Parts: sequence; C-alpha cells; structure tokens
Amino acid sequence: MFQGASQINLDAKGRLAVPVKHREALAAPSAGKLVMTAHPHKCVLLYPEANWEPIRSRVMTFPSLDATASVWKRMLIGFAENTTLDNAGRILLSPELRSFAGIEKQIMFVGQGTHFEVWSLTAWNEQIAALTSGAAGLPPGTENFSL
Repeated sequence: MFQGASQINLDAKGRLAVPVKHREALAAPSAGKLVMTAHPHKCVLLYPEANWEPIRSRVMTFPSLDATASVWKRMLIGFAENTTLDNAGRILLSPELRSFAGIEKQIMFVGQGTHFEVWSLTAWNEQIAALTSGAAGLPPGTENFSL
C-alpha cells in the first residue's frame, strides 16, 4: 500500500529520488520495473509494472472508433514509459511527461494505494486549495462518509 506525500526536487537531469521509505515497496512487486504515464488531471502516474498491467490490459480493450475512449487510450497508453530505479533509487521523468504535467523542479510524490502520483508543487497546491475551500465537494456515493 503506497501512501503518504513527500516534497522532492528533481535534479538537473530530470531525475527524482524516490523517498527511501518507498523504494523497497515500489521495487518489490516487479523487480524494480516501473511504468509512468500521464493522468488527465495533469500529473504523472507511477506504477510497479505488475500493478500497471491490469490497467493497460483494460485500456487496450477500449473501442478504437469511439472518440472518448480513443482520447483516454491515447493519453494512458501513448504516454506510458517503462523505467527502472537506478542504484541510487532515482527515476528519470522524461521531458514529455514533465512538459505534460508542468513539472519543473519541485514536485510532490503522493501515494495512492497501488501507485504514486507525481505532481508539480504548484499544481498540487492548487488541488489542495480547491479541496480545502470546499469547491471540490464530495465524490458521488460518499455523502454519508465520516472520518
């Protein structure tokens, strides 16, 4: 279970150092093989390859002549990149994914259970501001949810 948030700086080559507390768990399911792709909310998704495969398989079943399904397929499969952790626990964020997500130097690394989201710090702060202002509202079906 990937959870928690960490603020990280990319190095000059566009690499992020996965927080030490997550390295082993991130590498274990797929022997260090990872997949990154774009999310429509303008962040990067980072999956162990084993966690990504069921999603990729499902996306590949989307009908190619359906305009909406094709857009999603183009985003999720088109941006997908295989990568591995290097010996220092770093992964390279490609220029294409950095550009898509507006990532320059400061990022937030956010656990989402089966994967991580990688946000530009600015976009992350905008998400949090919307949530805490009440503008985001509750997801459907959670009206009676309590903490």
